[in-house]
Formats: sequence, structure tokens, C-alpha cells
Amino acid sequence: MKRRTRWLTAAIAAITVALVLGNVTLFNALPKPLRLTQDISVPYGVADPAFQREMDLLLQQPLVDGNRIELLEDGERTYPAMLEAIAEAEHSITFETYEFWGEASAGRFATALADAAKDGVTVHVLLDFVGSTLADSGKFDRMRDAGVELIRWRKPSWYNLARFNHRTHRKLMITDGRTGFTGGANIADKWLPDGEGAAYRDNHFRIQGPVVGRLQAAFADTWLDASGQLLLGDAYFPDLEPAGEVTAQVVNSAPREGRHRVRTMFLHALAAAQERITIATAYFYPDAAFLDAITAAAERGVEVRILVPGESIDQGFVRHASINRWEPMLKAGVRLYEYQPSMYHSKLMSIDDAWASIGSSNLDNRSFRINDEANVNVYGGDFPQQIRELIERDLEEAERYDLDSWRQRPWHKRLAGWISMTIGAHL
Repeated sequence: MKRRTRWLTAAIAAITVALVLGNVTLFNALPKPLRLTQDISVPYGVADPAFQREMDLLLQQPLVDGNRIELLEDGERTYPAMLEAIAEAEHSITFETYEFWGEASAGRFATALADAAKDGVTVHVLLDFVGSTLADSGKFDRMRDAGVELIRWRKPSWYNLARFNHRTHRKLMITDGRTGFTGGANIADKWLPDGEGAAYRDNHFRIQGPVVGRLQAAFADTWLDASGQLLLGDAYFPDLEPAGEVTAQVVNSAPREGRHRVRTMFLHALAAAQERITIATAYFYPDAAFLDAITAAAERGVEVRILVPGESIDQGFVRHASINRWEPMLKAGVRLYEYQPSMYHSKLMSIDDAWASIGSSNLDNRSFRINDEANVNVYGGDFPQQIRELIERDLEEAERYDLDSWRQRPWHKRLAGWISMTIGAHL
């Protein structure tokens, strides 16, 4: 009997291993669509109607007029504005984020969302499973017990290991289908000062106007994948009147065939730059073709400035791997800066004071290929200039990393960068 039990146990284990390995092998053996590899050259700038028309059609995401966008800097301004919107909601709240933990931040949101559900508001919460692992289960119980529909998205499972690395990195909240929030800030205590260290430097945005419906559609798409439920009705998609003069476009990107939109969007915009490109990003580790596009812009006379975290970055191996690849850009005249006071987590791009992109996407292959992301692009008006000036204010607290700095970096940092590059940093 014992011998038979051991044999049965071994057989079950062998079958389980075979299924897991088979799942991973099959998924990775399937052909994948090629990404954009050709050099892009366009005869127009980002202010040209042709650029707007092609961004609309190629990304399959329409440009929408009549919007208002308000900047919310850091967690100390972002969280109160979001909590106020939750308290004022009457019909629906849809909420999606990557990191969700900590009593000072996630604890307050869990209570606010639970209170809204108790008051009769329909509340849908989509949290990335990995990004919410640091949260205690009491926060989830508090929301579910109050009636919040809560899903921790992409929980690891043996039959889905090949997609384990596919995370939702979006930061979306929409109340009553009328007011939207997006940007770089997660809901975690690192975004609030704690007396021991500076909070993460970040930017978030409150949005009103017809484009909020597009933010809601991005959430609804992921909610359908996660729950099998289709969100419909005026509680989610009301008729939205103009709220301002901003022309905006929501670009949602996902790790599915035909949905890798963020990388194509940025490459198109870089190719259309004529005067200046101003970038801020938390993680700067794109593929070689993307770095070539940045270098090519500088070589044709475009002023290129890129702001990234310095020593305070929360994933140092990414920084070392990135720096190892900076030489061609530095030789071409690209100016790279490292933010000094704290971890820099914002994701912003402004081109020629005529086009800007804000949202959750970093300039790395994780955002380009693996994550669910959502960005809002703005065309014309004052907003692109405001984004450039916002980055420039942070540049005042950054140190420039020039070609001499690159050549003189110590051997152990070169080795750390080489190792990180070899194992595929941040992929």
C-alpha cells in the first residue's frame, strides 16, 4: 500500500510539473507579432494636423475636445483630492492601481471606498495582485464586507505562470463617470512623508470633460477581462459636457497582440519633434531601437533633456543597466539628469510645447511590452508647455550626468550595469 501511495504521489507530481512546463513552453513558443523596428521619419511636427490625424487612426484612440486637466503634485495633494471625490460620488466609483498598501494611504482609501459602498454607491476596485501583497487582508475584508466588488488581478496560478509577469500598472479612478484621476502615483505610504525620509516625487492629474469616458472605457476593458462583467449605463458612461479647452486622447496599452500601443506612440512623437523633447520617467530602460530614436532626434538638432531618479531609485539595478547604455546619447548631445532629493516616480513627456503625454507608462520595456498601461496625450494649448515647465522645476534639484561622468564611473558600477543588462534588467 505504501509503495502504491508513493507511486501515485510521484505520478501526480510528474503530471503537475509536465503541465506547468508544457504551459510555459507552449506559450513562449507561440509566434509573437513583431514590434516596430524601422526608423521613423515624418515630414511634419507634433503641431501639424497630419500628426494628430495619424495618432488618432494608428493608435485607434480618438482625440476628444473640451476637457480640463488639473495638476496634483505628490501624495500630499493627490490623495486628499481623490478621497474627496470618493466622498462626493453618488452613483459609481471605478478604481485601478498597481501598488496598494500602508495604513496612512491604502488604509484611508479602503475606509473611504467601504463607506461609499455602504452609502449605496457601486464601487469596483481592481488591484494588481503583486502590487498589493504588502497590504494586510483586513483592508480587503473591510471593502468586501461593505459591498465593494474587489478583484486582485492576475493572482499567480500554475496554469497561468507564463503570464505571471503581466501586471496592471495603470493608475485610474473615475467617479460617477464624470471625474477621472490618472498619473504616476500609486496608493502606498512611500508617497507620503514619514519623518524618516522624503516621500516619492510624483505627479497626478484630475480630469473632467468628455475624455473621462475614454478613461472609463480603459477601466471597463480590464474589468471585463478580470470579472466577465460589462459595465454599462449612465452611472458609468453619462453624457459629458465640455469642461475646458484641452484636446486629449487616452491611449491604453496591454500585453496582447495589437495592443502594444505605448511604444509606437512615443516613437512617432519623437520622430515628429522639431525643437525640444523634455522627458521625466521613473525607469529608463527601453530597447535599443528606442534609444536610437532619442539619439537621432538629438543628432538632427532637437534639444533633448531626460530626468530620471538618482541614487535614491528604488530599483538600483535598473539605474546601473540604463547608465551603461547612455554613451551614444551623451555623445549626440542628449542631456541626462538625476533627481537628488528622493525617489523620482513621475512619467511625463513634452514635445515642442505642442504635445504632451501623462499617465502610468515609464520608458522601459516593462511598460512597452508587459504591463497594462494608460496615458493621456494632450494636443496644443498651454498644457504641453506647463508640463515642460513642471519638469524644469524638478531639474533645478537634479544633477547633470555628462559624458565625463559616464567615462569616469567606477568599475563596480560598470560591472553592476553589465550584470543587470545580461540578465535583462526590469523585463
